[in-house]
Amino acid sequence: MQRDSGSGPLFVIGMWRSGTSLLYTLLNQHPQIALLYEGDLPLLRPLFTSKGSKKDWRERWEFWNSALSRHRIQTSTIPEVVPDLRTAALAVWKQYAGDAAIFGEKSPDYFDSLQMIAREFPGAKFIIIWRSPADICRSIIHARKGSSFFSKPGIAHRAIIGSHRMKQECEALLRLNVPVHQIQYEEMVADATRVMSGVCEFLGIPFDARMCSLEGSDRSAIYEGSHHELVKQKKIVSSKNREEVLPPQLRKKIERYVAYWKKQYGGEWPRYPQSQPSASGFPSAMERLFDEALFRGLRVLDGFTAFVYCYAPFSWLEKYRAFKARRYQSDATKKAESPAGNKPEILTQVEVHELK
Repeated sequence: MQRDSGSGPLFVIGMWRSGTSLLYTLLNQHPQIALLYEGDLPLLRPLFTSKGSKKDWRERWEFWNSALSRHRIQTSTIPEVVPDLRTAALAVWKQYAGDAAIFGEKSPDYFDSLQMIAREFPGAKFIIIWRSPADICRSIIHARKGSSFFSKPGIAHRAIIGSHRMKQECEALLRLNVPVHQIQYEEMVADATRVMSGVCEFLGIPFDARMCSLEGSDRSAIYEGSHHELVKQKKIVSSKNREEVLPPQLRKKIERYVAYWKKQYGGEWPRYPQSQPSASGFPSAMERLFDEALFRGLRVLDGFTAFVYCYAPFSWLEKYRAFKARRYQSDATKKAESPAGNKPEILTQVEVHELK
């Protein structure tokens, strides 16, 4: 399948906690690039049918994750009724981009649907960012104190199996001749100039040195919370050195899968870690079968949540959102009063996207 690679949107995709927010911020430093931060409208596909959009698609999308208000887009500037998802998304991306030539968005939530996105948006380009699966899970565990999203049951499991699913989706795009550029988080934080120069070459635009610094960047669309503290700084820094937080059982599972994938891909993927314990072994066929089934079940649950937001009455959604907010604050209070004395950060903003 051949595609026009010059006129479509740009998608920046990676697993959660793999550096997508940092990459998004650096990309938007370029005057010719203006990407949305986790607009995620394609997750709400039921809002668009063969007969066109639901009349309240803008309001439901805003209630879902505050995408329009986070990017300071007036609802009145976007058509109330559009024929399909593609038209709606393009209208928003181009409205936000203004005079910038490259529009689109970054989101980790498309990691297992790259082919669907490519079909929906002909001519799209993709930048895929990879990170060591173990470091992704470590970052997820550290992020729990500032984000209820990363406290969801099964989130680490989604990340482990989802990393391979993203690899499979990426390989499928390459076979279809879809323009794909792949980078490593570890290399981006170590040598931003080299990595971002490669990105500019892929996009066909001149390199801009501002892409190697967070100084003066606009991060207003990024959700609040301590899990984004590094991207809110002025300099690019990797995750701080911390004590090991991976439970032994989870660490060994990751080691088994990484060893299995390295054998499967001739040592080429995952690129990091470049070495690991040799006695890890491989996951058994039964373990792989069970883990794949669990992953699919969790993703079905994620999709069902989005489906509910497309159709449930607003009054029900507001009650559900209020219930989740109260429970989240209650859990934070209990942790603050725990005998261990590890008082968590007291959030000043309940992140809307995490109360879904």
